Amino acid sequence: MSSIDALLRPKSIAVVGASKTAGKVGYEVLHNLVTGGYPGTIVPVNPTCDEIAGLKCCHSLRDYRGKIDLSVIAIPTALVLKAVEDSLKAGAGAVCVISAGFKETGKEGAELEKKIAQTCSSKGACLLGPNCLGLLNTHKSMNASFAKHMPDKGGISVISQSGALCTAILDMAAERHMGLAHLISMGNKADLDEADFIRAFRNDEETKVIVGYLESIGSGNDFIKAAEATSGVKPIVMLKSGVTAAGGKAASSHTGSLAGADIAYGSAFHRAGIVRAETFEQLFDCATAFSMQPLPRGKRVAIITNAGGPGIMAADAAELAGLQITTLAEYSATALRSKLPAAASVGNPIDVLGDADPERYVTAVRAAREDTEIDAIVVILTPQAMTKPTETARAIAGESDGTKPILVSFMGGKDVVPGRAELVAAGLPDYPSPERAVAVLKAMCDYSEWLSRPMRIVTRFAVNRHRVERIIHRDMRSGIMQLGEAEAKSILAAYGFTVLPGRLAADAEEAITYSEKIGFPIAMKIASPDIIHKSDTGGVKLNLRTPGEVEDAFDLMMLRIKRKMPEARINGVYIERMCNPGREIILGMTRDPQFGPMLMFGLGGIFVEVMKDVTFHIAPITGDEAMRMLEQTKSYGLLKGVRGQSSVDMQAIANALQRISQLVTDFPMIAEMDINPFVVGKVGEDSVAADARITLANS
Repeated sequence: MSSIDALLRPKSIAVVGASKTAGKVGYEVLHNLVTGGYPGTIVPVNPTCDEIAGLKCCHSLRDYRGKIDLSVIAIPTALVLKAVEDSLKAGAGAVCVISAGFKETGKEGAELEKKIAQTCSSKGACLLGPNCLGLLNTHKSMNASFAKHMPDKGGISVISQSGALCTAILDMAAERHMGLAHLISMGNKADLDEADFIRAFRNDEETKVIVGYLESIGSGNDFIKAAEATSGVKPIVMLKSGVTAAGGKAASSHTGSLAGADIAYGSAFHRAGIVRAETFEQLFDCATAFSMQPLPRGKRVAIITNAGGPGIMAADAAELAGLQITTLAEYSATALRSKLPAAASVGNPIDVLGDADPERYVTAVRAAREDTEIDAIVVILTPQAMTKPTETARAIAGESDGTKPILVSFMGGKDVVPGRAELVAAGLPDYPSPERAVAVLKAMCDYSEWLSRPMRIVTRFAVNRHRVERIIHRDMRSGIMQLGEAEAKSILAAYGFTVLPGRLAADAEEAITYSEKIGFPIAMKIASPDIIHKSDTGGVKLNLRTPGEVEDAFDLMMLRIKRKMPEARINGVYIERMCNPGREIILGMTRDPQFGPMLMFGLGGIFVEVMKDVTFHIAPITGDEAMRMLEQTKSYGLLKGVRGQSSVDMQAIANALQRISQLVTDFPMIAEMDINPFVVGKVGEDSVAADARITLANS
């Protein structure tokens, strides 16, 4: 038996700290195991008792002559390490420490927690907790926690970093008659974390959907790998809190300033195929539907209602979510007209009228289910004088054959409660409002689309990696963390970007000489490690066409910068040929501490400065993912061309994102970078990195 099996499916459990006193954690854990019908061996451990709950009590596991699989420890903090050692000597393959008082209390607690984790690891045992609620496995009748409720058997497995959220989840599951498979309270995650349980539940036959509440993630890469592999087999729905902690970190690039912790987690969840819940309520809305209904094959939705207003609400929500309110096939409309009253609407939404009986709902649901133009069905019922919610629920359930998802919204209060119970019993998720049903359907469509995505193939371009190594290692040895434009563009050129001819000039005379060699018109930009945003200080001059303009621009630039930033170190100016007109966009990267390099795309100017219309994706990135980044911006239409304008070279942008991805993956010491602007022309024209900035990590 593996250590994770010893935790999730133990054949024998020791309760260290078992008590006869109701209200104590040790009492509640033992009580839950006994009354829950756990079929394995239970070993209460208490130094002062000979018997608890009708079971022979062991004074210490050192005296126990049998073998245990799981040891659940609920004793004072100072005694935990010794109890862990005794548990391992008794053969425990897994240890669950419910006791608190570890790293959440400070340095001493953190050191003790580390010792406990190391002790378990040295014997090949896994550790859950400490500072946790415990765990449940309904299919093994095992409630090794001090939670109040034992849920019904079901297909939802829950992992939570918060024990309090676990109890709320159990209470909500009881209210909704929602069955669970496993519930895991991870606590401090000294050993086992979310990635371990995602992997464990991937092959668990009882688990149909994985639901999680996270406050932090241990290893970003490990999490993404585990989740991506599991999402291909079964859905994962996650609620992540604490997403603003990294938002205040200093950033020198546009990309870094626009990327916060919430952006990073959103990008990671999207990459791994995780359905992200925005609220605790939505977490269970999604979990219910994913565990009960098949996935939609497309985004075409039929809405069935007995009231016009709620039908319009559902249609509006669907269209705003990007779903399609499709016209029914003519044969479906004909079938509906033959069976529904003349006043009924056979469009979409299908309005079966306020006096609809169960048979009308059956007619509408059956027509939508058999219609090849429909992928999913939302059924709405409002309680009116003639409505029969319970009978209607049974009738709708009879039409659910697993070919298309059917989500139901029984709106109202006590009049529809019996009908809701019928729906849940029949495996039909019910929601109190049409908007909530549509939000879940949107999540199901997104996950279905993720499953059908192309195979991830990351392109490796032919590049001059050695040139980049020389530049970066030279600057790092010199303590230069902010690369100048000339060096940044040299790096980009080595990775296949088009950069225009340019030279660094130390004075006005050199600026004129280089301008004449490069060819007018030229751009002049200040070169200083202390000036990040050049245009803000008057450090950029464009379209200089004569030697005189170059000399005047140089003198004026130096004068203004010395006034605004007298302490700034000036290396001169960068002289560069002006590029041809095109669409200015911004490409960038910032390195998230947990998930690594995050790529950014957006249009330049007002779109990034004011509207912040940008998208992010975690590197490495594929060609399909790069193109998807473009499509996700509100300004995508401008790239495609509007009002007679030509489309820009989309593939050039996608290739540029992939080249940045390769660069920052090859060189993890690159902390941030911007190409701003990246000037893109029509297909067949060169796309140019007109300005660039690269920041190296301090360590």
